[in-house]
Amino acid sequence: MLKGIPDIISPELLKVMHEMGHGDTLVIGDANFPATALAEGSGHKNIRCDGHKATELLDAILELFPLDEFVDKPVTIMNKMEMHKDLECPVWEEFADIVAAHDKRGKDAIRFMDRFDFYEATKEAYATVSTTEHAFYSCIIIQKGCL
Repeated sequence: MLKGIPDIISPELLKVMHEMGHGDTLVIGDANFPATALAEGSGHKNIRCDGHKATELLDAILELFPLDEFVDKPVTIMNKMEMHKDLECPVWEEFADIVAAHDKRGKDAIRFMDRFDFYEATKEAYATVSTTEHAFYSCIIIQKGCL
């Protein structure tokens, strides 16, 4: 055990976050996200965090992980497909509140990306984190900054 490390952060996730450099990205995917296929297809790591919600992991990660201040929007949320345009996504407000608690830019640090562009961005990520989050469109990419 270590002091100050949230219990939800596994040793494997802590190691990966520590290895990441400025500008590297980390993807947190929901239960439906093809994280393993996208990560392994690109030779990247996928870390399983079963039994946890994406919001819980985002909050714990941002306790340790500085967001990039050299870009306007270091947080990217997967946007809804046209067929789901009327679908409510309350998880997005949760994401925004969590980002605001850890970054002075708040909601201004967040942008949205279409699903298939999000998949392509995932292929370039340093690693992905698989959760068992059931909320729709609860996939998010965060870009690491400097201390």
